Amino acid sequence: MSKTKAPINKNDYIDVTFEDLTHDGNGVAKVDGYPLFVANGLPGEKAKVKVTKLNKGYGFGRLMEVYEESEHRVVPTCPIYAQCGGCQLQHLSYEGQLLAKEKQVRDVMERIGKLENVTIHPVLGMEDPWRYRNKAQVPIGEREGGLIGGFYQRRSHDIIDMDECVIQHEQNDVVLRKVKEICGKYGVKAYDEKANKGVLRHVMIRYGIVTGEIMVVLITRTSDLPNQKKIIEEVTKAIPGIKSIVQNVNKKRTNVIFGEQTKVLWGEEVIYDYIGDIKFAISARSFYQVNPEQTKVLYDKALEYAGLSGNENVIDAYCGIGTISLFLAKKAKKVFGVEIIPEAIEDARKNAELNGITNAEFAVGEAEVVIPNWYKQGNKADVLVVDPPRKGCDQALLDTIINMKPEKVVYVSCNPATLARDLRILEDGGYKTVEVQPVDMFPHTTHVECVALIELK
Repeated sequence: MSKTKAPINKNDYIDVTFEDLTHDGNGVAKVDGYPLFVANGLPGEKAKVKVTKLNKGYGFGRLMEVYEESEHRVVPTCPIYAQCGGCQLQHLSYEGQLLAKEKQVRDVMERIGKLENVTIHPVLGMEDPWRYRNKAQVPIGEREGGLIGGFYQRRSHDIIDMDECVIQHEQNDVVLRKVKEICGKYGVKAYDEKANKGVLRHVMIRYGIVTGEIMVVLITRTSDLPNQKKIIEEVTKAIPGIKSIVQNVNKKRTNVIFGEQTKVLWGEEVIYDYIGDIKFAISARSFYQVNPEQTKVLYDKALEYAGLSGNENVIDAYCGIGTISLFLAKKAKKVFGVEIIPEAIEDARKNAELNGITNAEFAVGEAEVVIPNWYKQGNKADVLVVDPPRKGCDQALLDTIINMKPEKVVYVSCNPATLARDLRILEDGGYKTVEVQPVDMFPHTTHVECVALIELK
């Protein structure tokens, strides 16, 4: 079959068997070797599909009817699952999700990393995989004169209004309902992105799962919030546990959520929460893990892999607000954290102080610039921990690791594909990947985090 010509036509109805899932949760069927991606299809299922789009090497279809269902198919818990783009895997049982995520990690390790003999453990899942998110961040719109808020419909900017989200903490649902109602009552108009008019763009809610503290962030197009005093009065009365109301102003025509200007309208600048026994101050703009229960599972595994005895110097690249650094500092001689975002480093220093941790130092800058400089100055790490963004580690950082030769590298990853690519580079540079532990931080979505232990050969 030539690569250019698909063996099917647009709008054809065809019978297929799904063989696999893509990394974004679509079923994969093949027609004479030509892959067709179909939302809601599950491996092993026989189904009728309508062909909706054809590209050079692959196409898309819509699921019309399932003849033979997977043993792992379930009825989604959420009533708006079919329209909403927040979750991708609610039609797959939780056991099925964990198996699919393990397979995804195995596949990229072999295909991209060319790693044959690495131990890949079963995914560490949650006992109760619902209601885990401590942060809600929803766009606001208007319908019949009232404010609506929810997730965008798949592949669109139409807001699906929601009263509850089964992966959000219940408290976030309650707060969002109240905020929509009160802002609507006082005539606050929703932002209209086409006309670039209106006021309220997004509402963000942060909830301290251990402390019960609540922060509400109103993201507005204008500096002025109509009836601000009355809104604050009613919100604080309606929501017990609220500690902070913050306004962020974003005047730009953009789909980036936050603007540059943030001001506290009422209460504190931060709320507090714990991961394990470490306390964190969380501001409106702080990066803080949305599933603290599984974050602890992930960090405990990273700590176990680091195998610290109290004599080691540890470098934590991409340290954020110091979450992993502070866990490591309790067991290491000294921890050096580096992060490109100045506000995050400020938070990291505050969090160290908050916990009485004196053996952690933090620097602002790109890991791939700062760490090579430290190395040149003779600062060598016994253990190096990396937790990079989705694009993985920068080549300059990987080169420094290979030159610096720390005994161990602990790699925390939110993207198995870039993890596999980077492991291959480290393997070629004299390291051995010992084991990989996937952790399910985001049940019912396609994301999977991993911790890998890498040792000098």
